[in-house]
Amino acid sequence: MKRLGLAAALCLAALPVFADPVEIATARGPVALEPAPQSVAVFDVAAADTLEALGVTPTGLPEKLYVDYLDAEKATRIGTLFEPDLEALSGLAPDLIVLGGRSAPKFDAVAQVAPTIDMTISPDVVGDAKARLAAYGTLFGKEDKAAELSAALDARIAEVQAVARGKGTALIVLTNGPKISAYGRGSRFGWLHDTVGLPEAYPELKPEVHGDAISFEFIAEVNPDWLIVVDRGAATGAQGASARETLDNPLVNGTKAGQAGHIVMLNAANLYIAGGGYQALMENLSELATAFEG
Repeated sequence: MKRLGLAAALCLAALPVFADPVEIATARGPVALEPAPQSVAVFDVAAADTLEALGVTPTGLPEKLYVDYLDAEKATRIGTLFEPDLEALSGLAPDLIVLGGRSAPKFDAVAQVAPTIDMTISPDVVGDAKARLAAYGTLFGKEDKAAELSAALDARIAEVQAVARGKGTALIVLTNGPKISAYGRGSRFGWLHDTVGLPEAYPELKPEVHGDAISFEFIAEVNPDWLIVVDRGAATGAQGASARETLDNPLVNGTKAGQAGHIVMLNAANLYIAGGGYQALMENLSELATAFEG
């Protein structure tokens, strides 16, 4: 009997010990997951950005990330930001798949390979950036690091708000070659108004995903104190006129922003591709602080 009892005890000791699932917030609501997944396939640049800031290295990434600060050399290529390579993904056999933004419509397809979460960043960019940071911290057991990074983000925001206060109105524009769109509150770039505290030069803009199409005459009529510029072509590597070339004309140069040298060209890939990623957000805020201090 003693030998049987010892054998049973040894068998029980050999069984794997599974940690209790942790619940995290996602774009589709709370999700319970096994903690500390070892292999993580990531299809969203903002997610890869924040995970890297936490010290988590994805094992699978898209073929092109469009930003130059992420370490992707050791990662398996698993498709594009829009189209997962299901064969490569299955071969990687990840413990977790992270989607967001451009890849989110492929949720059902990739969820057949492994547990999948949608971490899309909404127009509440800073709020979602903090929520995703906290979620990843909980999932990977890096709560202290997540809290440290969140505090640094709050400090950076406070710094920008202080130097931007009383500096006048702003108009946020995106150029795509010769085409120009404007973005206001509630849009994908509206957080620049809400978080930084910049009054809108034209409050009637609609919160459209692709912005409101505008002209040089519109910019001249609105006459903002600051022109915040996102160059889509520079972000995506497209051919064509740069934002600087497109906006270099008498109508734009004659505005208060043009006359004062207040045309701010933000890092477009950080804002357009990696928007809501921790490192991208911190860099864009630093660029704004430098502009307003200058």
